[in-house]
Amino acid sequence: MEFPRTFSEAGALVRSGGATVAALTEAALAKAHATNDLNIYLEVFDASARAQAAAVDAKIKAGTAGPLAGCIVSIKDNLCYKDHRVGASSRILEGYTSIYSATVVERLLAADAVIIGRTNCDEFAMGSSNENSAYGLVRNPLDPAKVPGGSSGGAAASVAAGTCHVALGSDTGGSIRQPASFCGIVGFKPTYGRVSRYGLIAFASSFDQIGPLAHTVSDAEAVHRVIAGHDERDNTSSQRPLGAVHGPGPGSKLRIAYYRETVERPGLDPAIRDHVMAHLERLKAEGHAVEAIELPMLDHLVPTYYILATAEASSNLARFDGIRYGHRSKAAKGVDDTYRLSRSEGFGPEVKRRILLGTFVLSAGYYDAYYAQGQRVRRLIRDNTLQAFDRYDLVLTPTCPTTAFGHGEIKDPVAMYLQDIFTVQANLAGVPAISLPTGTHPNGLPFGIQLMAKPLADEWLLEACDGLFQA
Repeated sequence: MEFPRTFSEAGALVRSGGATVAALTEAALAKAHATNDLNIYLEVFDASARAQAAAVDAKIKAGTAGPLAGCIVSIKDNLCYKDHRVGASSRILEGYTSIYSATVVERLLAADAVIIGRTNCDEFAMGSSNENSAYGLVRNPLDPAKVPGGSSGGAAASVAAGTCHVALGSDTGGSIRQPASFCGIVGFKPTYGRVSRYGLIAFASSFDQIGPLAHTVSDAEAVHRVIAGHDERDNTSSQRPLGAVHGPGPGSKLRIAYYRETVERPGLDPAIRDHVMAHLERLKAEGHAVEAIELPMLDHLVPTYYILATAEASSNLARFDGIRYGHRSKAAKGVDDTYRLSRSEGFGPEVKRRILLGTFVLSAGYYDAYYAQGQRVRRLIRDNTLQAFDRYDLVLTPTCPTTAFGHGEIKDPVAMYLQDIFTVQANLAGVPAISLPTGTHPNGLPFGIQLMAKPLADEWLLEACDGLFQA
């Protein structure tokens, strides 16, 4: 059978008896295996996906199926799934099989989604192009000569290539939204703490957030409502319950701000600038209050993010030491050698670069000058962001300054880090943000517009998007 593009279509087919979940799963597995040239999947879960599909079909017959029956999902290779391999696309965890499932995975399965495989990503989610995986780069399904974005590039590509309805990725500084923009799909980063991080291999614990990528906002929302909510195993997860959506009703007029500095920035592609301004004019013509506001710390966002995120990475990745699990150097002689050689052999260049930077900013003599100062600036950024939501319902920006670039095109690490200039604010401030596929560049590649809302307004934001943009 032809694989339906969205979960909305697939769910309707399943409910009407027009297709079984088993048939949908077989179609998805076939498409996933057919993408080998794009290097999207590190592993396709043929056996467990078929078993889950059969179990869901039995529930449908019994009238007990969950809300995601018929939804085919891929998961990023930093999410644990019991009795399945997980490795954060790193050699240091090669061959490791998880002994438990992430909370989001448990909730997907409990809601009767079918998980078909784990997707390639930048090693330990460190990158903006999916060129840093130990298992090779991922190609953009829309143009294989281009990157899909990162670090959740494989997740975005799995949706864009039509192998699944929804993918779960992780977003530390834009790693869901940037690849969503490059691949022409929806990417949603929830409020920090809205979705449990239990079972996510950590990069930067105060920034990481799990979220969905999909073709439509409604598909992303369906999965978000299943995976969100308090988890006793994650003490940073919010205890505020998910309620019914109280988003803006039809015809509601919103207060929408945009940062003048983002649309006037020299590095922003002129076609993207014109597109964003055209949408702002459209929203204004529809009766919404649209105003430009200042973001005086725009140039501080990326440095602050990388100082703090690399410091957390240095701490989090200390557990991969060649002793407890993962790669252990065969050349090592003694404990010191085991630590040094196992980590040297197991980690890739970008991970080593960030561990070294993080260790430096945490070191004696530099802690106050870099890490402590970064925390102060982060507080100012959060305060500035939240002040905007005292006056406005939404803040709109471009998602990325450019469309997808070619493989190997950006060689300077600092230039690569600047790919996150519009997306890191949401992670620094902990607010929800979404990238919507609203434009196509004259070069034929897609790009997105980003919307941010106040903390814990996740469901409201998703509801608002359906009224403001068709995605």
